[in-house]
Amino acid sequence: ASLKLDQIDFSLKIILVHGKGNKDRYVPFGKDAFDALREYRDDVRPALLGQNEDLGYVFLNNRGQKLTGRGIEYIMQQVFIKAGVGGKVHPHMLRHSFATEMLNNGADLRSVQELLGHESLSTTQIYTHVTMKHLQADYQKFFPRKDKKDEA
Repeated sequence: ASLKLDQIDFSLKIILVHGKGNKDRYVPFGKDAFDALREYRDDVRPALLGQNEDLGYVFLNNRGQKLTGRGIEYIMQQVFIKAGVGGKVHPHMLRHSFATEMLNNGADLRSVQELLGHESLSTTQIYTHVTMKHLQADYQKFFPRKDKKDEA
C-alpha cells in the first residue's frame, strides 16, 4: 500500500521493498508484471490521480488517494469472487502461496528467505510448507530404489 513510484526500477525490473524493522530488500519482477505496472503507471494512474497532488504512491483508489491495506483486501476479494474462489482472502495469502510455489518448484530455501526478507532461515522454514507429495517426488528423483526384480 505504501509503495512509491521511485521504488520501482523498470530498467532492472526490481522493486525496493521497505520491510518490517526498516529492512530494505530488492525483489525482482517479470515481464507480465513489467507490462502491467507500466500500463498502470502510464494510462490508469494519471486518470485516477486527476487533479489531486501526486504524492508518488503507486496504487491509488478511485478518489486518487493512496490505496489503503483495507482497499487492497477489498479489491482482492472482488477478484477472487469473479474467479469463482470463495472464502475470505488476505494479501498475506499471496505471500504464503508465493513462497510455497517457489519451494515446490525447486527454489532453494535461502533464495526464498531473501525474497521474503526473513532475517532467520528458521522463520522461512516455519512460514512455508512443502507438500509431502513434492518431498516424496524429490526423494524418488534423487534416491531411486531399484525394483527387487532388477536385482535378481
